[in-house]
Amino acid sequence: MEIRDIESIIEGILFASGEPVGIGRIATCLGIDETIVSDAAVKLRDRYVFERRGIRLVFLDKAIQLCSAPEYADYIRLTLETRKQPQLSQQALEVLGIIAYFQPVTKLYVEQVRGVDSSYTVGLLQERGLIETCGRLAVPGRPLLFRTTPSFLRTFGITSLDELPELPDGENSVSPENLMISGFQALGASEPKGVSEAQP
Repeated sequence: MEIRDIESIIEGILFASGEPVGIGRIATCLGIDETIVSDAAVKLRDRYVFERRGIRLVFLDKAIQLCSAPEYADYIRLTLETRKQPQLSQQALEVLGIIAYFQPVTKLYVEQVRGVDSSYTVGLLQERGLIETCGRLAVPGRPLLFRTTPSFLRTFGITSLDELPELPDGENSVSPENLMISGFQALGASEPKGVSEAQP
C-alpha cells in the first residue's frame, strides 16, 4: 500500500469519526505497523499546514484527530453561529489542576486537597468533556477514579500529559488554584482555549 493511499485512508477515517482515533486501532485495521500510520499522519499534518488548509490534524497522546484551523475560528463561529464555550471558574481550574497532575484520583482525594466539597465542579468538568471516569479504586465503597480527556489536551494546546509543566520542588506545597494557572504561563499562553476565571 502506497503512503499516499494510507494518508487518504487516515483522512477518511478521521473525517467520518469526528473524534480522536487511536493510532494503534488504525494500524490494526490496515494491517500495518503503528510507525507507518504515525509517519503518514505527520505527512498529512504538515501538508495541511503548508497548503494553508482550513483543517488541521492534531496528535493527542496516542490518538489523532481532524479539527478546524484555529486561525479561521472567528469565520467558522460566525458562519455556524456557534456560541463560545462557557468559561471555567477559579474553582473549576483548581479541580482540573489536581486531576491533571495527580490522576487518576477520586473525588474524595480532590476534596481533601481543596478542603471543600467538589461534587458540583467534578460534574461540571465531566459535562464539558475535560475529565472522565476510568474505573474504581480497590477500597471499600469502590469510589470512582477520574482522569483528563483528549479534549483537555486540545483545550490546553498540548498533545500529551508529558508536556504539562513540571511542578517545582516541594510540589505538595503548591496550592491547587495555582497548578493550572502556572501551567498556562509556562506553556506560553495567558489562558487556554475557551477557559477563563470569568464565570462559576
